[in-house]
Amino acid sequence: MQKAIYTTVGIDELLSHVQALKGVGARFVQMHAERNVDDGTYRLVYTFINVRVAQEQIAQDGSYAIENLVVEGIDQYQEVPSISSYYPAVFPFENEAHDLFGLAITDMQVDFKGFFYQVSTAEPMSAITPEVKAAREKAMKVRAAAEAKARKAAAEKAAAAAAAGEGAAGAGDAAGAAAQPAAAAGSDAQHDEAAAKAALKAAEMEARLAAMDPEKAAKVRAALAAKAARDKQKKEA
Repeated sequence: MQKAIYTTVGIDELLSHVQALKGVGARFVQMHAERNVDDGTYRLVYTFINVRVAQEQIAQDGSYAIENLVVEGIDQYQEVPSISSYYPAVFPFENEAHDLFGLAITDMQVDFKGFFYQVSTAEPMSAITPEVKAAREKAMKVRAAAEAKARKAAAEKAAAAAAAGEGAAGAGDAAGAAAQPAAAAGSDAQHDEAAAKAALKAAEMEARLAAMDPEKAAKVRAALAAKAARDKQKKEA
């Protein structure tokens, strides 16, 4: 049985963790890039396995573990150090992250300078459809408006309490009263944000379905509709 261990590290910690894995005899397996649809940042996942330790674990209980280093929240123009000085076999993965996602991988031992892939569109995996872009922008605006509403409500209530010249005890009551509309506004913010995220997911799904074979897309739509019906029945039960 395979177990996966995930360790989140910062960009500045990446090489030290890779060096430690190299030091204990871990082998590099693969690396892949992902794009976070919520905020447009990127994630890199590096996978390793210590074959000797895995063999010992398999002999003991039939299980073994693979280790993953995860770097989150990467900006497209933020420099990410190459791990090729420790694991040269990473070169196709790092070149792929550069060519398909536009990530700035620095000091690659084997650098194709953006020509590892022949693509018709630069950084195709970082591109989004107009529908997804509109949904994402709406979600960001809704979140910002809800947060501003909560701050304004709390500030107005606190100012009203201060103007009334209440004592220390009264000020405490006012703070509690100020928290109530802020909490209500926060609840509205959570509701609006959830709705915006749902709209974003729906737009992304439609974009994926549009790229599918029509017959396959129809089957996926039917499966999604059936799942929605089951979820509704469970909720109403």
